[in-house]
Amino acid sequence: MSEKQKLAVDQVKVEIPDFYNFGAQVDQYAQAHPEKPSLVVVNPEGVSQTITYAQLAAYSNRIANGLASLGVERGDKVLVLVPRGKEAYGIYLALLKLGAVVMPGSEMLRSKDIEYRINHAGAKAVIAFAGLIEEVDAIRSACSTLSHTIVIGGGEREGWLSLDQLVEQAADTFESAQTRSDELAFLSYTSGTTGGPKGVMHVHGWPLAHLAVAGTHWLDAREDDLVWATAGPGWAKWVWSPFVSVLGKGATAFVYQGRFSPETYLTLLDQYPISVLCATPTEYRLMAKVHDLGRYQLKALRSACSAGEPLNREVIDTFRRQFQVTVRDGYGQTENTLLVGTFVGMEPRPGSMGRPSPVVNAAIIDEDGNPLPVGEVGDIAIERSMIALFKGYLNDEERTARAFRGDWYVTGDQGRMDEDGYIWFEGRADDIIISGGYTIGPFEVEDALVKHPAVAECAAVASPDPERGHVVKAFVVLKEGYVGDEPLVQELQQHVKQLTAPYKYPRKIQFVTELPKTTSGKIRRIELRQMEKHNEA
Repeated sequence: MSEKQKLAVDQVKVEIPDFYNFGAQVDQYAQAHPEKPSLVVVNPEGVSQTITYAQLAAYSNRIANGLASLGVERGDKVLVLVPRGKEAYGIYLALLKLGAVVMPGSEMLRSKDIEYRINHAGAKAVIAFAGLIEEVDAIRSACSTLSHTIVIGGGEREGWLSLDQLVEQAADTFESAQTRSDELAFLSYTSGTTGGPKGVMHVHGWPLAHLAVAGTHWLDAREDDLVWATAGPGWAKWVWSPFVSVLGKGATAFVYQGRFSPETYLTLLDQYPISVLCATPTEYRLMAKVHDLGRYQLKALRSACSAGEPLNREVIDTFRRQFQVTVRDGYGQTENTLLVGTFVGMEPRPGSMGRPSPVVNAAIIDEDGNPLPVGEVGDIAIERSMIALFKGYLNDEERTARAFRGDWYVTGDQGRMDEDGYIWFEGRADDIIISGGYTIGPFEVEDALVKHPAVAECAAVASPDPERGHVVKAFVVLKEGYVGDEPLVQELQQHVKQLTAPYKYPRKIQFVTELPKTTSGKIRRIELRQMEKHNEA
């Protein structure tokens, strides 16, 4: 490694204790600061509710006791499919206190997605909001390990227990399990280029590692902050910021339960003393385009972060000019945490991902695992001993092994490092599509499309988009007798939305007579991606 690249090497050492439980840590803070607000929850109608740390601790304890009464034990896996709100915080804390394994899941998942996760992990219970009852019921009989289904926000349903009823008579005290730091705590699923989603394993010590790597140096949440991190439960980013980085710092989480609207978001930032904002690049782009931004003051905002994909310089300049705040980019993955970013006190370089965290040793490496000279494009890699790195993919030793190259974890993204240690993103090294902050595997889209009677074969790739960064585009070869017209495009899009999470549907569809393939018959998605990039230029 060159002297220049050594600028990015570990500068801070962090020790993780042998035993740790994040739920117990939050309880300790609640005992010391019972009246401190933990959450400010605003519903779509604008009605707000404040929950203190003491109330959140007691609520999560009642959930833990209720789940324990059903037989949910240490090590049991529980799929959680709930939207933003008090329930998400309470359920996650309760499961951690029990020593059970949290399986975060988006409330947008469909039956096939849910069935895969339950069976792949051997989940014992599902906790879901009422809108997913039919999706879960449709696959219940195919899930042999599923013993309990619990619903929030709904009344009596056959085969379902109400969370409200479960906790109604439960005690509001609970002694957290003394979990080992290397014990499995989170099992998050992320899309792969082939096959089903990968089960990413994180341990109980991971929240401490995350706070050391990213929470302190990047989000910069402090005890007196009202923090709005817009990610929804079910995503790794929700665990990172709204959950661990806020509660782990004793700050207050701002939770908005309505749908995204740039005007609504700006109004809320204007009305509430939100001092820290963490949003997706798409949300920032759309807010920056709102007419007459001067109407909004955002007087309390002091820290703004963006993660998921590179943020346009124009957006950064707009927020700096209008609100005197610099939106700081960040880069990380479900498999780790936020690794690279414009950290507190750093000079931002618009277009760059930033520099590695002071706790992260990163490099640009070649195919043999050797660090490349400054300026050369290669694979972005992280030293495999990094404290917040995942412990592997569940039940998949082959995929786990492929993620490493010698002493390095290979992210799957390519970039280059400049003479000051800043990393510049050059593109994906694989076929994964990142759209509006969502990670989408082409296989999932293609698998849904080919189930339509009109589709002979297809390929899904990322297509550049000014608002979402990229969108899913499908190249479709039709069976004989079908016509590739606009009605069929809409029919195929609806078909995909019904079979898998709606955010995965192809926003663009192009009908072709054949797909580029290797001599062995494999689709060459790289040719299609390059064609899309060329079309943008």
